[in-house]
Amino acid sequence: MAVQALIFDVFGTLLDWHGGVAREAERLLRPLRPDLDGSAFARAWRARYQPGMEPIRQGTRPFADLDALHAESLEDLLAAEGLAGIPSETKRALVLAWHRLDAWPDVAEGLARLRPHFLLAPCSNAHIRLAIAHARRNRLPWDAVLGAELARDYKPKPAVYLAAAQALRLAPEEVVMVAAHSSDLAAAAACGLGTAHIARPDETGPGGGEAGPSVPVDVSAADLGDLARQLGC
Repeated sequence: MAVQALIFDVFGTLLDWHGGVAREAERLLRPLRPDLDGSAFARAWRARYQPGMEPIRQGTRPFADLDALHAESLEDLLAAEGLAGIPSETKRALVLAWHRLDAWPDVAEGLARLRPHFLLAPCSNAHIRLAIAHARRNRLPWDAVLGAELARDYKPKPAVYLAAAQALRLAPEEVVMVAAHSSDLAAAAACGLGTAHIARPDETGPGGGEAGPSVPVDVSAADLGDLARQLGC
């Protein structure tokens, strides 16, 4: 079957979560901790990301959205940093840092080239309101918002990928998952989706991301412009 839709990982693939969270952490916390390393803070918070979702994936906890999970992991991180006593409004502003992320420079043009040819949607662990915030800030031209909240589960569980294809009324093989993370693409491929890897070698800071896939993929691209070129757009 011909590909009709591209669904996208967002954190790291389209948006620079590391730079955005580091920037906001320094803005909000350096008045309290002048020596705060925003980059290290962002990476330490992200390190709590997957463990926070695991009880939901295992079925030992009801679904909770990413704002709730980020708020919980932030409490643990602040305690580890000796900042547990900061005001609640500062904590809330830190959680909302994940709503204020900026897209990588190639994203706007790349999506504009792809949209006339394919349906486009995020397939992210972000909840719908968070995905809307990303789209409005960065003018992401989505046809729909798909992902964790729709499936009531978190990637890489099959339900997330399959619910996205079903919502678009497409067979899995008519949908390509686009991501900068090989593990995400391996999970999508196991569900029958096509796969496209986007290189983000600086996702977690210089040299801290994937320069290429570590699993077989259908397309390996340097950025979204390169993906559009390879797909004939």
